[in-house]
Amino acid sequence: MSSYLGNETEDLRGLKDEEILRASLKEPAAFELLVEKYQEPLMRAAWRIVHGKEEAEDIVQEAFVKIYKNAEKFQKYEGIEFKSWAYKITVNTAITHYRKLKRGEVLSEDPSVFEEPEGESFDQKFSVEADAKATVAKTFSEMPEHLKTVLSQYYLEDKSYKSIAKDENISIPTLKMRLFRAKRIFKKLMDDDLV
Repeated sequence: MSSYLGNETEDLRGLKDEEILRASLKEPAAFELLVEKYQEPLMRAAWRIVHGKEEAEDIVQEAFVKIYKNAEKFQKYEGIEFKSWAYKITVNTAITHYRKLKRGEVLSEDPSVFEEPEGESFDQKFSVEADAKATVAKTFSEMPEHLKTVLSQYYLEDKSYKSIAKDENISIPTLKMRLFRAKRIFKKLMDDDLV
């Protein structure tokens, strides 16, 4: 734990992530608790997209800035867990970063990249995300159980190969093959739903 956090921040450890986020608006040092808890899982999520340590670190740092700057907006949606919101922001940031790298664009340090695009409110983006979440849930329900389970554990629960293989009582090569098949089936089902 960082030594600069005071006793008041230490007292926040028993609170839910959402409550810590709200508290960080009054006491910015409290945000360090969320960074400490989620930095590694968010790094893994970003790395899966960009496959580079430095890029993943930049993405996670940018995601934490977005999370902090939009903390008040998160409070409007009490039924949503902080964890899923943080992952969504990180994944979206990583995808944007990846697309820019693929196109050879220089990544901007302009603070306006953190602002909402004109004509699209946070509510509209949230609605689109809710629709996407429903589509993903529907697609998951159509998948074979053994494939759905490994896909969910790896991408949604952020478990390691070793942990999933142990849970499923299979070897890591078998797990990798299942994940490959699961991704292929998931993509096909998603493509079919979008047609």
